[in-house]
Amino acid sequence: MIPEFLASLPQGMAGVDWRLVVADNDSADGTVDLIRSLAPEATVVETGRNAGYAAGVNAALAAAAQWEGGFRAALVCNPDIRMREGCADLLVGALGDPVAGRGRVGISVPLLYEEDGTLHHSLRRESRVTRALGEAVIGNRRAGRFPRWSELVTDPSAYGNKTVADWASGALMALSRECLETCGAWDESFFLYSEETEYCLRAGDHGFATRLEPAASAVHLGGESQVSPRLWTLLTLNRVRLYARRHSAPATVAFHAAVLLRETSRAALGRPANRAAARALTSRTALRATPGP
Repeated sequence: MIPEFLASLPQGMAGVDWRLVVADNDSADGTVDLIRSLAPEATVVETGRNAGYAAGVNAALAAAAQWEGGFRAALVCNPDIRMREGCADLLVGALGDPVAGRGRVGISVPLLYEEDGTLHHSLRRESRVTRALGEAVIGNRRAGRFPRWSELVTDPSAYGNKTVADWASGALMALSRECLETCGAWDESFFLYSEETEYCLRAGDHGFATRLEPAASAVHLGGESQVSPRLWTLLTLNRVRLYARRHSAPATVAFHAAVLLRETSRAALGRPANRAAARALTSRTALRATPGP
């Protein structure tokens, strides 16, 4: 995916003065040499370890902070993203806008589309016991129309406006320098999944809103967590771990039970990913451990 990603950047970054930083988490497939040959002007940070997505983001941001004059905003981007014309300029331009009752925009995100043109529902509400229960009983897409019953935002009008969300997909997001300096580093205890959730919620705690910029758009080629038992298990465990950090023990027990209900009910339909997640949720050690590679 790297060559196509690099080739797409001039179009997506049109209108802004930008530099590329690539964090490489100890790859062994020639990625570093490929990037240096195709984008010799890029800053490549070799972390020397695979400590996860948040660690890669932190390494890249630390390298960018060494530039003379620093930077006004950072665009955190997966290599499986293909930005459309002027996407970055629109995202950066949205940063700092005042938001009634929510401070100002510290994180802006675009509309994301699947390869076939289907809109990806990238906006989310913060986890609640009722929302986990609604997703378990009704299903997240059907429940997504009702704020009380799902984390997933599926209301079409939300994606046609500058909608403020509790958090959003971390595949592509612009962050203001002020937000980054106030909130600090990304939480590396989340190896993969929930790191963007934690950061958006933390930003909200500090008065920085996460908001959709519907004029900006990109194609997202990802989605492996939906088919991989290992990745789905990691995603599920991290949801519960993050909830536990922000809520009381009794509330966490209820949330854990609602998530387990969802996974066991889907496992009963013969779905391997849900079966693996249900097993992990009933493990005495899985939730206490820090999930890694």
